[in-house]
Order: sequence, then C-alpha cells, then structure tokens
Amino acid sequence: QVQLVASGGGSVQAGGSLDVSCAASGTILRVNTWAWYRQAPGQTRELVAQITRDQVTDDRDSVKGRFTISRDNVMNIAYLRMNSLKPEDTALYYCTADVQATATEGYRTYWGQGTQVTVSS
Repeated sequence: QVQLVASGGGSVQAGGSLDVSCAASGTILRVNTWAWYRQAPGQTRELVAQITRDQVTDDRDSVKGRFTISRDNVMNIAYLRMNSLKPEDTALYYCTADVQATATEGYRTYWGQGTQVTVSS
C-alpha cells in the first residue's frame, strides 16, 4: 500500500512565495513521474507541473518562470516552489505519483490529499 501525504501551502499575499511538498510512503520500488494538480472552486482540476524520474519537467504556461517542481528520488518526495503568487493561483493543490511497488507489478498512480493555497490581493 502506498500513501502520499502533502504538506505546506497556506495563505500569502500576492507576490509572495509558498512551498508545498508531498512524501510517498509504503511499499515502493520506484517512482516514475510526480505531478502537481490544482483545483479552484467551481473549476476543473488542472495539471500544474510534472517531473520525470530523469528530472525532466513540464509546467503549464500560466506558472512558467514562477513555479519550480523538484524531487528527491531517495526520499520519494516531490516539491513545488511557488514564487510571485497571484490570486488566480488560489486552489487546492494535489500531488500524484506513478509508483511501481514491486518488480512484478506495473506502475499505478496514487493521489495525495489536497493542500490549500490561498493568495490574497
């Protein structure tokens, strides 16, 4: 069984910075892609950023140059550094991880609980 626990987030004024992290625990052989999604009230969930095991990243256009995703392959943790935050970044942020639990299993996507990010103008 694999669990993802997200932490960080909070409230900040526009222009400020916040960090969120997500730790995977349980039976884990390898984590392939980590990703962060967000969902604002009344909006559909959207992909914010993702990072492969080889550290290749991809960010949505609206956060390019402001958000940085990173990962620790030893500790199985993903991070999202958010700078120059805007009110439109306000949302519940979710992490996902594509996890291979054992050598005989394929990858399965797990979701963490959401962590709230609120940016005031």
